[in-house]
Amino acid sequence: MPLRGKACVTVCLVLAAAVGCTSGDGDAARTDPPTPAPTSTERPSTGAPTSKPPHPVSLPGLIAREHRGSGLRLGAVRARTDAYIQYAVTYEANGLTISGLMNVPEGRGPFPALVLAHGYIDPAVCTTGRGLAREQDLLARSGYVVLHTDYRDHAGSDDDPDNDVNLRLGYTEDVIAAVKALRDSGRPEVDGDRIGLLGRSMGGGVVYNTLVVAPGLVDAAVVHAPVSSRPEENIDQFQRRNGDPVVAEIEAQHGSPEENPAFWREVSPITYVDRVTEPLLIRHGTADETCPLEWSERTTAAFEAAGKDVRLVKQPGKGHTFYARWRTSMDTTMGFFDRRLR
Repeated sequence: MPLRGKACVTVCLVLAAAVGCTSGDGDAARTDPPTPAPTSTERPSTGAPTSKPPHPVSLPGLIAREHRGSGLRLGAVRARTDAYIQYAVTYEANGLTISGLMNVPEGRGPFPALVLAHGYIDPAVCTTGRGLAREQDLLARSGYVVLHTDYRDHAGSDDDPDNDVNLRLGYTEDVIAAVKALRDSGRPEVDGDRIGLLGRSMGGGVVYNTLVVAPGLVDAAVVHAPVSSRPEENIDQFQRRNGDPVVAEIEAQHGSPEENPAFWREVSPITYVDRVTEPLLIRHGTADETCPLEWSERTTAAFEAAGKDVRLVKQPGKGHTFYARWRTSMDTTMGFFDRRLR
């Protein structure tokens, strides 16, 4: 699951410029007599420190940002089935145009909607709507409008040269914007008051981030075989051991977990589970060798410790892709969404 080797230091250079511009003048070489303090009836400053703005590459940075999602446009019809019509779509996410697919059920709406966040696909080979194809079809046949986002840098979406070195936090912006664009669209097929999230593998981590950054945005969330809620573990699992050069670029920009633990805490959704307000279902195979089950066990424990509505369903003997008995196992996911969105 390697990140692409595109690194850009613009964000952090801007930040460094903003916080590093302090005066270099000192008093030791001054020969002029000091200027007398002016007489004033104003109260002196208390010296109370001003709050430091959050690092722009962090979950607090995303929390502080005003997120915009709009301009949902239905393009060419990609497929017609007996149950739904599939459209190529675009929408706007904080100034970027993002592509994707949307399945609209046949019949009388409005329908509840789901935004799907796919797992890792090499952006160099990604095509529109690739990923979660089985889920896109089944959920639309079950009466949901299904919007599958391609993310920035993928398929027909705009590029974001900073995204890889900045821990792919831009994908979280794209998912938040997808929900907002659905709600803003005014389309009669979409019930903007009933929207959920489904993420798989890497997309599960995007869902975790979204729940933390924008509590109340959706009504329920499901993740299948998710990555760790600690990004440093994902880097160790998928990049460092494979010699991915992007790891060095990330750590040159942000420091290693040992050198800059504060940064890594602030990009980890597990740090902020107290913000989450939506019910969450986690499905994970006990034989998953790609994303170890213990990652989901630890994330579930953190949600439970914070008093959140979370359920971990362990799929006995299943690996990362749930191929065996996939359709039967999806009943758990659809039942969860049906109880909360219908």
